[in-house]
Amino acid sequence: MTVSSRLAALRGSLAGRPRTLVGSIGILAVLLFFAGGSFAWFGYELTAGLPDRTALRAIGDMAQSTTILDASDRPVFTIFKEQRIEVPLESMSAHLVRAVLSVEDQRFYDHYGVDALRVGAAALSNLREGRRAQGGSTITQQLARQSFLSRDKTYRRKLKEVILAAYVESLYSKHDILELYLNKVYLGDGFYGVEAAARGYFGKPASDLTVSEAALVAGLIQSPSSYAPTVSLERAIARRNVVLQTMVSSGAIDAATAERAKTAGVKLSNALDIKETSGLYFKEQVRRELVDRFGWQRVYQGGLRVHTTLDAGLQRAAEALVEKRVTEIERLPAFPRKAMVARHAIAEGEAPDYLQGALVALDPSTGYVRAMVGGRDFTESPFNRAVQAKRQSGSAFKPFVFAAALEAGYSPASLISHLNDPIATPQGGWVPEDEHSNASAMTLRTALRTSSNRAAVQLLSEVGIPAAVTYAERLNVGTPPSVPSLALGASEVTLLSLTSAYAAFADGGTVRQPVLIRRVEDTDGVVLYRDAGKAHRAVSETTAFLMASMLADVVNAGTGYRARQTGFTLPAAGKTGTTNDFVDAWFVGFTPHVVTGVWIGFDKPRTIVPNGFAGELAVPLWAGFMRAATKNDKPDWFTPPSGVVGVNICRVSGKLPNVGCGSVEVVASDGSISTRSMIYTEYFVKRTRPTSVCPLHPAPSFLDALSGLFGGGDEKPVSAADAGLPSVPGAAGAPAAPPAVPPERPAEVKPTETKRAPAAEEPKKKRGFWSRVFGTGGNDSKKKPEEKKKPGGGA
Repeated sequence: MTVSSRLAALRGSLAGRPRTLVGSIGILAVLLFFAGGSFAWFGYELTAGLPDRTALRAIGDMAQSTTILDASDRPVFTIFKEQRIEVPLESMSAHLVRAVLSVEDQRFYDHYGVDALRVGAAALSNLREGRRAQGGSTITQQLARQSFLSRDKTYRRKLKEVILAAYVESLYSKHDILELYLNKVYLGDGFYGVEAAARGYFGKPASDLTVSEAALVAGLIQSPSSYAPTVSLERAIARRNVVLQTMVSSGAIDAATAERAKTAGVKLSNALDIKETSGLYFKEQVRRELVDRFGWQRVYQGGLRVHTTLDAGLQRAAEALVEKRVTEIERLPAFPRKAMVARHAIAEGEAPDYLQGALVALDPSTGYVRAMVGGRDFTESPFNRAVQAKRQSGSAFKPFVFAAALEAGYSPASLISHLNDPIATPQGGWVPEDEHSNASAMTLRTALRTSSNRAAVQLLSEVGIPAAVTYAERLNVGTPPSVPSLALGASEVTLLSLTSAYAAFADGGTVRQPVLIRRVEDTDGVVLYRDAGKAHRAVSETTAFLMASMLADVVNAGTGYRARQTGFTLPAAGKTGTTNDFVDAWFVGFTPHVVTGVWIGFDKPRTIVPNGFAGELAVPLWAGFMRAATKNDKPDWFTPPSGVVGVNICRVSGKLPNVGCGSVEVVASDGSISTRSMIYTEYFVKRTRPTSVCPLHPAPSFLDALSGLFGGGDEKPVSAADAGLPSVPGAAGAPAAPPAVPPERPAEVKPTETKRAPAAEEPKKKRGFWSRVFGTGGNDSKKKPEEKKKPGGGA
C-alpha cells in the first residue's frame, strides 16, 4: 500500500470516530436520564404520603385516657382508645431511662436518627440467619413508625422509616424524642407509655420504679403481648434478667446491682384498675353527652377530666334495690314463669325480654342527677330505660292537669262535680273506668289522693286541654296529644323527664335541666365546659307548694301509702302511675332535697302481673331507695309562700264548716260506722279561700232531734271515700291535710277568723232523753281538759 493510500485510510478512520463517540455519549446520557428519572420517581413515590413538617410537629399530640369523676371528684370511670398518662422525662426513673437506652438504642445520643453501625450489624445477622432476625431500628425510628407507619416488614416501609427519623431528628431535641417515645410506646395489657405501665403493673408512678421494675418495663418493648407479667410472669422475669445483663454490658449498672435486681420479687398492683361494676348506664349517658359536645376523638384521646354529679354510694344502692324489687315481683305467684326463664335463656346477640326496672334520683335545687339505673344489666342490654325509653305514664301525669287548674284559680278544696256525666269525645260519650268511688263530686285534694280517673278527666275538660298541654310543655315533658285521655297519662314520657318535671314542685315551681356533667377540663386543667344551670319557671311558687301539699296526701294516705308501711317516715310527696292492662308501674316522689322516679315493666309492653298497681309494685322500690338517700336528712317541709293562708273547711263540701261538720257518721270500707269530724285545715291563696258555709251538714233542727230520739231521720251515713277520708289500712285516723307540715308551721299561716265550727271530738257519752232534746243534763256541762291538736289539723 502506498503512503497516500494509507493516509487516506487514516483520514477515513478518524472521520468516523467522532460519530461513534457522540453516539456513545448520547446513549449514556439517555441511560443516565432514565436512571435519574427512575430514581426521582422512586424517591417521589417513597416520600409521597409522608407527613409534612406540620404533622411532624404534632407528634406529641398523643391519645390520653379521659377520666370521669363522681360528685366527690373521685375517679369512677375511664374512656380511652389508648390508656396513657403523659408525664415529662424528669418524672421518669433514671433506672428506667438507662434500661430502655441499654436494650433499645445504646448509641441514641451519637446518631442522627439512624445508627449505621447497628443497621450493618443487623444486616449481617439477618444474612447469617437467612431471615429478618434483627431490625436495627433506633428509638427515633421506632417513634416515627409508631406515629405514622404500619408495622409491615418491608424494605419500602423501612426506607420511609429512615426518612421520617431524619425529619424527626431535625425538628426535636434528643430530650424531646426520648420523652415522646417513652410516653408513646405500647407496653402491654392496654397500657401506653411508661407512666401507665408503672401504675398498671406496680401501682406506682414511673418516677418510683426500682432497677428490677424498670428492667421489666423496658423488656416489654420488644414484645409486650408475650412479656407482659399479667400474661406470663415467668417470661416477664426471664426477659427482665436479659435486660439487666444488657445494662451491665452497656455500663448502666454494675454486676452486683444486676444480681440483686434479678433476685427481687415481682409484686403486681394495678392502680389504674377502676372496677366499673356500677353506674354503667350513667357512664354511657355521660359518654354520649361528651361525644355530642366535643367529638369522638377528643373524648377518647383527649385526656379530659370530667366532673359529674354521680353519688357513687347512692348509685350502688339504687342498682341493688332495683334488682331486689324486680326479683321480688318475679317471685309472685301471679308472675308469668316464662319471663323468669327468659332471663336465663338468652341467645347470643338477642335482646333480653325479662322484667326490667329503672330509677332516677336528682337534686331539685340544681337538677344534678345523683343516681341513674337504666336496667338490670348493662352488659346484657345497654338500652337506657331511664333516658331512651318513652312510655305512657298513667296517673303519674295527673299532677300536671291539677297544676294547670291551680294556675287557673282553683284551690285544693275546689269541688270537681258532675263526675258521673260522660265526657264528650269525637267517638261519643266517655266515662273513665277503674273508679273506687261513686261520689258525684270531690275536691281536688281528694281526687288526687285517690287518683280518681273521672275527676281528672272532668277537671281537664274544665281547665281546657290546651292549658294542660301548655303546662306539660313548660315542665319539659314534651308535647302531649290533645285528647281527653291526656289526663290519664296517654302521652309518652321518659323517666328522666318525668322526674325532672316533679322536681319543679319541690323547687318552688322552677324546672331545671337534668345535669350529669358539672365541669370538663383538659389535661392542663383548663375548663372547657361548665354547667350553666339552665332553668325556667314552669308554675308559680304558690302552685308548687299546693301541689306538694296535695301530693303529700298520696304518700300518707293515698295510693302511695305503701311507702309508710315499708318504713319511710320523712315528710314526702308523690304520685303513682299504672297504665292500661298493668303494663307500666311508676312512682315519682320527693322530699325538699331529693326527687326520685322509678319505673317497672317489660321492654315489649305486656302485663307485669294481674292487678299489678304501681302502689304495690313501684312504691316499695321508691321507699327503699329514699330511705337510703335521706338517712341523714331532717324531717323538714316546704314553707308556705307569702299570700297562702290556712283555713278550716269541711272535707266533703270544701266550704267553711257548718255546725254539723264536726260530727258526721262515716261508713268505713269494712262496713263499720263511726262518727267523725269533717273539719280540717286547708291551704288557700287568699283570693281563693271559701266564703260560704257548708250546706251539707247544718245544725240539727228540733224535729231532727226528736226524730233521732226514736231512730228516725232520713240522713244516711257518708262513705269514707266520698267523705275524702283515708280508707287504707292503718291510715283511717291520719290527718288528711296538710299531712306533711312539720310542727314549726310558719306563724303567718293562720286559720282565717271566721265563725268556728266545733272541732273534732272524742265520742260523747250517751245523754238522757231531756239532754238530747234540750242539750242539757248529766255531767255534760263539765268540760274535759283540752287536748293538744296534732300538727296539720283535721281528723
